[in-house]
Amino acid sequence: MAKADRLDRLDARRSELEAEYTAALIDALKVAASGKSGLFDHNGDRRTRSALAPTIDHLQELGQTIDKARELLAMPPFELQQQFIASRGPVGPQAVGEPKQARAWLDRLAFAAENKDS
Repeated sequence: MAKADRLDRLDARRSELEAEYTAALIDALKVAASGKSGLFDHNGDRRTRSALAPTIDHLQELGQTIDKARELLAMPPFELQQQFIASRGPVGPQAVGEPKQARAWLDRLAFAAENKDS
């Protein structure tokens, strides 16, 4: 019984952390969508990277904590974080700009939230 209670508490905490991660990512995406590049680190600019380091570090810390909890709960890694990590870094010349990419992410997250409630 104690183990089940502990796992229930861990799962509740995981859920809270995932909501916190999603909210932090949405806040960062809104800034990027308004025209501030760097969240996706497509250009690799050191100055921009250091300006966004606190945001990226916070997302990474949350993501690592979530993944540790998910591992203990025998769940796969946090998909949203995996997708965000995969979307960062250098891109080809035909890739959309970061603001447009951020808007697409916001649209996708809004659509997922709408369908989750249905």
